[in-house]
Amino acid sequence: MKQVIAVRTDLGMGDGKLAAQVAHASLNAYEEADENAANGWRRTGATKVVVSVGSEDELLELERKARSANLPHALVRDAGRTQVESGTATAVGVGPAPEEDVDAVTGDLKLL
Repeated sequence: MKQVIAVRTDLGMGDGKLAAQVAHASLNAYEEADENAANGWRRTGATKVVVSVGSEDELLELERKARSANLPHALVRDAGRTQVESGTATAVGVGPAPEEDVDAVTGDLKLL
């Protein structure tokens, strides 16, 4: 079981802002998982991998793939209080789900 969080690197977010967006994506996707997936993920160490995407189009395509694969996922749109405009898509969490299912959607992305 694992979770992958993809975050946009084209927005120029500071480290703290980027970390907050990753945290939002992780928690929100976790909340979308069914109880068996959530429990299995926690029992096996709650593996998280953070990867980067270079544009909103890449992020939205990843979200579409996760939805098509019926994986728990969550797209984060920022509230716009600090570094980016309100409604900006910043990150997407995929999983927790079986590793092979998550990798089928996210396996070609580069680590952050």
